[in-house]
Amino acid sequence: MIQGRQLLRALVNYAGLALVLGLLITLFALRTDYFFTWTTFRTIANQIPDAVILATGMTFVLIIGGIDLSVGSVLALGGAVLGLALVQWQLPLPLAILLCLGTGMICGMLNGFFVIRWQLPAFIVTLGMLEAARGGAYLVTGSKTQYIGAGMDWLTRWNVLGLSLPFIVAITTVIVGQFVLSYTPFGRSLFAIGGNEEAARLSGISIRRAKLGVYAICGTLSALAAVIYCSRLTAADPNAGSGYELQAIAAVVIGGTSLMGGRGSIINTLFGVIIIAVLESGLIQMGAQEPVKRLVTGGIIVAAVVIDYYRGKI
Repeated sequence: MIQGRQLLRALVNYAGLALVLGLLITLFALRTDYFFTWTTFRTIANQIPDAVILATGMTFVLIIGGIDLSVGSVLALGGAVLGLALVQWQLPLPLAILLCLGTGMICGMLNGFFVIRWQLPAFIVTLGMLEAARGGAYLVTGSKTQYIGAGMDWLTRWNVLGLSLPFIVAITTVIVGQFVLSYTPFGRSLFAIGGNEEAARLSGISIRRAKLGVYAICGTLSALAAVIYCSRLTAADPNAGSGYELQAIAAVVIGGTSLMGGRGSIINTLFGVIIIAVLESGLIQMGAQEPVKRLVTGGIIVAAVVIDYYRGKI
């Protein structure tokens, strides 16, 4: 009975987000001449992989009631390490990518360690990592954008029906992440921690290990987003990812993940990313200026939080 109720709730959430997305697409299709085309949808799909991957990691963190403000800076640092390994150290691409992912994982584990060891607020710890990782990116790159070369652009050139390899990687990340949350003991323990940490501890769940794992996952996925970001620009930019942490949180919240923890879905987060991307693309085609885009996007985020508040009460 409980599983049936949970399935019904999930279907209602998916249907609601799909309805919002459909209304946005219909609105922009009616107001512009070129929005409802395969070219527009393909462009949106190929622009969101790094945002999808970042938001996936953020979903894990928010489910346990935490937050990670450092994902954009970790993306920049991971990209800087990737550029250093490829250009200056002349390492093979697979090894360079492993160094990049390892950098992100270490940043995430440091976040988790400080949160766990001294019971510090995740907001403060990850805010510190935001500054530290950004400073590291500037140091590694010498505060300059470093051209990586054409050795990575095959990642974006390779495509299926116009959909790039990074998009396929992002969708695969969503599927794996949702599977972990829904069908593994680790995933179920995250919901328990976010719902009631003390009850989870008394039930035998290792809170420290789970939190460390979540922040490590978030850091690693931030570095994976860096690989995709660098492959698209064929460069390592120390300013990369600026403001991405807010976009990731916005997508996760729009997708219905609770800021208080204990509830969330990575598939819903994917909907959140797509809704924001469609909104921005449609506003651009309508000729909206940057201030207008920010006002509309901010209003939708606030509306999503208000809806989440009342949904929690219901």
